[in-house]
Amino acid sequence: MPANDNSSLKKALLLPLSKIYGGVTSMRNQMFEWGMLKQHKFDIPVIAVGNLAVGGTGKTPHVEYLVAGLRDKFKIAVLSRGYKRATKGFVMATPHSTPRDIGDEAYQVYHKFGRKIIIAVCEDRVAGIERLMSIDPEINLIILDDGFQHRYVKPLLSIVLTDYALPYYEDKMLPYGRLRESPKAISRADVVVVTKCPDNARPVDFMLVKKKLDLIPEQRLFFSRVGYDQLRPIFSSSVRNTPTLSELDQDDSILIVSGIGNPRPFVKYIKSFEPKVKVNVFPDHHDFTRKDLELIKNRFNSLNGHRRIIVTTEKDAVRLLNNPYFPLELKPYIFYQPICVEFMRTDSLSFVETIKRLLEQRLSLQ
Repeated sequence: MPANDNSSLKKALLLPLSKIYGGVTSMRNQMFEWGMLKQHKFDIPVIAVGNLAVGGTGKTPHVEYLVAGLRDKFKIAVLSRGYKRATKGFVMATPHSTPRDIGDEAYQVYHKFGRKIIIAVCEDRVAGIERLMSIDPEINLIILDDGFQHRYVKPLLSIVLTDYALPYYEDKMLPYGRLRESPKAISRADVVVVTKCPDNARPVDFMLVKKKLDLIPEQRLFFSRVGYDQLRPIFSSSVRNTPTLSELDQDDSILIVSGIGNPRPFVKYIKSFEPKVKVNVFPDHHDFTRKDLELIKNRFNSLNGHRRIIVTTEKDAVRLLNNPYFPLELKPYIFYQPICVEFMRTDSLSFVETIKRLLEQRLSLQ
């Protein structure tokens, strides 16, 4: 069947479901606006970080950026759902936690900041916040990771992320598109961040996106891109020398292993270097099985080249590090690519300075 026919069939089947889904989410939001569903407001500030689409906008790196920028002023707790964890209810992160206990994203944040902040997971964000406040009364800022749709909590500040390559105004509702709620829901955001901007984006490109976002003057807009650090070993005790991507050449080979929401920028970055590249993409938050790892081992062994390595993402690394099935013989050859958020200065105030000012303004009005 031609590609156009497949696209038409998909649209015919899924678009009606998208309209039904959109109607349900709009009605739910209206029930919160009417007060039929109760929102809980807390005595300490809550920042909700989220998006309108499902995955792939870079929430966790932006949460880490916020934590790094605000921890000198606040005692911070980060609360997330703990997606795809094997536990239920409220769970605090400890040095003994694994991704199965708290989810890979919470695990990544905890091991990046250690005991400098508090990390917890809970499906019920209201109950989770109440537990955090009772456990440590000194907490004076809570960041909700992926909390924009969890409307039972009324945040003091809402930050919404949207991908430069697929902004919400070009997307469709689930299941035909990737939107979890209507683009009109952006009106609840205080700050909008367009993420994963290309390095060669020009001021005119930012102006065009800003126009299409159609925000109100009170909403703050920022643009960010992904920054890449040097490769790091997952199993550091097994590696003597960590290669850099720039020192590898056409005689070397890389196997990319990825299980994140949107691997395209990561794959594109790795492919921008000289080595030959093969790609193994798995679903977001993928729990690697023994069979998966056997497949990865076979693909790695089939690589040709003077030097052969496996490169994965930071989020995948935390799951592979704790995976009991990971082949011992691959440990010296697998590395992860650390990423960071870099904001593109299109405003006189930095992102963190803006958040601090907004928090101060809102707190003074309470």
